[in-house]
Amino acid sequence: MSVKIRHHLLAFISEFVGTFLYLFFAYGGTNVVNSPPKTVETSNLAADPSKLLFISLAFGISLAVNAWVFFRISGGLFNPAVTVALMLVGGASILRGALMIVAQLIGAIAAAAVVSALFPGALNVATTLVEGTSITRGLFIEMFLTAELIITIFMLAAEKHRATFVAPIGIGLSLLIIEMVGVYYTGGSVNPARSLGPCVVNASFTGYHWIYWLGPVLGSILASAFYLLLKALNYQTLNPDQDHDGMDIRRFDIISTDAEKTQTAHSGTPTDADKLTSTPYERGPAIEAGH
Repeated sequence: MSVKIRHHLLAFISEFVGTFLYLFFAYGGTNVVNSPPKTVETSNLAADPSKLLFISLAFGISLAVNAWVFFRISGGLFNPAVTVALMLVGGASILRGALMIVAQLIGAIAAAAVVSALFPGALNVATTLVEGTSITRGLFIEMFLTAELIITIFMLAAEKHRATFVAPIGIGLSLLIIEMVGVYYTGGSVNPARSLGPCVVNASFTGYHWIYWLGPVLGSILASAFYLLLKALNYQTLNPDQDHDGMDIRRFDIISTDAEKTQTAHSGTPTDADKLTSTPYERGPAIEAGH
């Protein structure tokens, strides 16, 4: 098996398993609050703040955890809209992107099917428009919410900086606030795979299901255009020391100190570095405090 094929296979498997796990827990949490006890008589649970928060937490935390797990393999995208955005900015080839989108869609359907089979009662996790939200409004809500998610992903994960390793936390928090806004009005999809899964399992598609595809794709285009504009304007030059924490200076001191100690070993004469510190790391806090 060639390296390229192996990498495509790894990306496919990672996105399938990651999307499955992410949506399994998100669907499962949503199904809990959408399936009230039979003794509860209510016509509209969607406006219940505790329910909205529970669903938002289920999606946000599940994304943060699973994106962190699969971040080093395929990037932990789990969303065709994010994958499209990545292709638009040149972060993924068309072939790799297409394979990951297929994996994400299959993973979402599998997650919905397993949740439906494991938990009693009907699968009640579909994304729908609340009464009073028009199709046009729903489309643009999905577009702007998706753009927020993708901009967060680009700036925290695609752009490499010293906090990149905790990017999944920021991405999960981004989805949390997105869901807190969007769940009530549109179901807070921002992910075509998330909306497709329950529709396939329940064999039920609304007449406006298409907004859960077009809205996120428009959000991908909007976010990608903004990101490319920032890159074209060399945004890093506006605040070049934003991520600076003194580590570059400390690394330089370590290298210099090591070089001086090497010279001392040959000459037998103590250097200033030997007098100031027993280890090169002890000077770090002073440098940071002066920054």
